Amino acid sequence: MGSTLFRTKNVEQSLKDTEEPEHALRKSLSALDLTVFGVGVIIGTGIFVLTGTAAKNTAGPAVALSFVVAGVVCGLAALCYAEFASTVPVAGSAYTFSYASLGEFPAWIIGWDLVLELALGTAVVAVGWSGYIHSLLDNAGWHLPEYLSGRDGAHGFGFDILAAALVLALTAILVVGMKLSARVTSVVVAIKVAVVLVVIIAGAFFIHSGNYSPFVPPKEAVPAGGNLKAPLIQLMIGWAPSNFGVMGIFTAASVVFFAFIGFDVVATAAEETRNPQRDVPRGIIGSLIICTALYVAVAVVVTGMQKYSELSVDAPLADAFKATGHPWFAGLISFGAAVGLTTVCMILLLGQSRVFFAMSRDGLLPRFFSHTHPRFRTPYRPTILLGVVIAIVAGFTSLSELAELVNIGTLFAFIVVAISVIILRNTRPDLERSFRTPWVPVLPVLSVLASLWLMLNLPAETWLRFAVWMVIGFVVYFLYGRTHSRLAQAERAPADAP
Repeated sequence: MGSTLFRTKNVEQSLKDTEEPEHALRKSLSALDLTVFGVGVIIGTGIFVLTGTAAKNTAGPAVALSFVVAGVVCGLAALCYAEFASTVPVAGSAYTFSYASLGEFPAWIIGWDLVLELALGTAVVAVGWSGYIHSLLDNAGWHLPEYLSGRDGAHGFGFDILAAALVLALTAILVVGMKLSARVTSVVVAIKVAVVLVVIIAGAFFIHSGNYSPFVPPKEAVPAGGNLKAPLIQLMIGWAPSNFGVMGIFTAASVVFFAFIGFDVVATAAEETRNPQRDVPRGIIGSLIICTALYVAVAVVVTGMQKYSELSVDAPLADAFKATGHPWFAGLISFGAAVGLTTVCMILLLGQSRVFFAMSRDGLLPRFFSHTHPRFRTPYRPTILLGVVIAIVAGFTSLSELAELVNIGTLFAFIVVAISVIILRNTRPDLERSFRTPWVPVLPVLSVLASLWLMLNLPAETWLRFAVWMVIGFVVYFLYGRTHSRLAQAERAPADAP
């Protein structure tokens, strides 16, 4: 059994599978499209919310440095993703990469992890989008019935109709085709970035230098938690992270890391890119650099406009403008947040459908889902299935506590990809690599350590939920995937031959 668990699917076979007519995806994306996708999925609630939370509770004005730290952690992973995505330009992202290097069972684990990460992320973002829309409607004097807003009306029933409708509408766009998705994303991202730039430029006129003092507030000890809501590292060794001080910058990085989740989704579109060897690395790294610069600028502006101790944790940018006597900016920011979340939701849904499609094409999930639409050349079956399921979940569930599972799933994927780069460099040095991760194995090892550090700062209950999902995945693999995979069928074929 050990040999079957770690059987690898070579790169050449992965590329050959993409040429099968019934499984082929249309190649229509450019480097600009991929960069827009990356910016679209990264810039979401993080830039509008997490800045205030991290500044007020953990880092003070030095939260700008926390964004830099989180950006560096993602940058290390991005360099590893870029090598793999340009070498193995196949749908599936980390799942496909690990199948080529670590073997089938590790690939299944990471694929199962990505399904959870992206599905849950889509639902959470859809609920967040609905909240902003409800806020805008309430301000305009229009009120949906409580039982259609997910707010648990008088009859104890609530279905968030707006969140579900968003997911279904985006599902339809993704079924029609990637080029349409790219055009919609381009327009929405342009609006979102314009709103962010207006906030940065306008806010710069209301900065008071005194609000930056002290830039790194004095250290404050965090009381020992001793329960499942405490960071795992605290329960393991009794170490508690600190608020403020130099260590507060790194603790805040674990919080603002949420703001960067999603850049790896760019790699899932590699198979639909016209020149993946050149364009995928540009899309991944370019989008990350742009978003890090915007995050740092927003952090500098908002902590300069208002004292960090007075910042709102729910709507820091909007409240900062209210404090300066310009409340009308609150509506603009809410509009920008709602627009931003639209693209985040769509690209997360896109990423999940591609991972599901890749696993189905490999036989680890039913191959019924591996056929592309005869006209649009999109994986319409998994897209529709996942869209309907996520719409139902988003409609009935708030998912506030489960959102941290998105974080741990992403960091786990970062670790797997970094390890895979090292392994494939040794097992397949002959592969053509149009982009090479620098300083291997040092840089991938640093990526592993940095990602693991942020994971250990997540609550223990998040690790527990993650473990439960992984156990379910083990059961599914051993009952279905291990015997139905294409590699398993290929191994049985010679024995079955006369």
